[in-house]
Amino acid sequence: MKNKSILILGAGELGMPVIRNIAKKAKSYHNVTVTVLLRETTINSEDPDKKSNVTEIRELGVELLAGDLSASSAELIDIFRNYDAVVSCTGYGTGAGGFQLKLANAVLDAGVKRYFPWQFGVDFEEIGRGSAQDLFDEQLDVRELLRSQSATRWVIISTGMFTSYLFEPFFGILDLENKSINAIGGWDTAVTLTTPDDIGRLTAEIFFTEPQIENEIVYIAGDTITYGDLADIAESLSGQKYERTLSDMGEITDDLKNDPTNFVKKYRSIFGAGKGVSWPLENTFNGKNGIPTTSAKQWAKDNIDWKSYNKY
Repeated sequence: MKNKSILILGAGELGMPVIRNIAKKAKSYHNVTVTVLLRETTINSEDPDKKSNVTEIRELGVELLAGDLSASSAELIDIFRNYDAVVSCTGYGTGAGGFQLKLANAVLDAGVKRYFPWQFGVDFEEIGRGSAQDLFDEQLDVRELLRSQSATRWVIISTGMFTSYLFEPFFGILDLENKSINAIGGWDTAVTLTTPDDIGRLTAEIFFTEPQIENEIVYIAGDTITYGDLADIAESLSGQKYERTLSDMGEITDDLKNDPTNFVKKYRSIFGAGKGVSWPLENTFNGKNGIPTTSAKQWAKDNIDWKSYNKY
């Protein structure tokens, strides 16, 4: 194992599954250490969820390092230079404004041997610059920066959407209470979905694969379904008929024009257009290696109490 000291940034919805799985696989190797960088306030927090995460991290045999990613680039370089590999699970919480580029530059300037940037999502290059979601342009800037050098090896993992998001009311597609499905773009428009737990497992597999994967975009997927498939899943699991309505791209574009800063409407535009948001399961890392993942239907069966909505 070349990367003996691993630093993971963040311990949120994706960070925790990544930490669990990398920590467990690291135990199979001699002298491989895993450290998680968290704010000191998070490490010492009395918030039950944060406290639970910190306890679990310690029980996994993972070191905790107090630090703030909003610190200066010089401070980040001083932190990163102590590690062979950095895995970023920071998410978009910090918004735009160059945060992802700042991290990438600090990793390169620190001489880190291997970097997994926060790119867990769609195929930004197929979507291209100037899309409805302005955060994506910075992701492309990070890719250009990484490709412009050869000292730091990098791995980008494309995951599609978190599976749960497709079933959330805020996304405006599935309405469990009113038993309706609103497809965006078209009923045959496809979306790739992966649960954070599967992303964590597969990230660890990809990290420890020999020969080492480097300078590559790796596609993974829990499932790839159309909005029509989603309607079929809802009807199958609920035993009820769902009303099906369609918001075409004209309607979605108008919605965004009338509310251009709305985060959800930006994503509805991306996932309605259907470009760069799906790929066949058989072409993925897990598909090629026969690694089972959670399908959309299985996730919905395990996580939604369908009977409780039948009274509506």
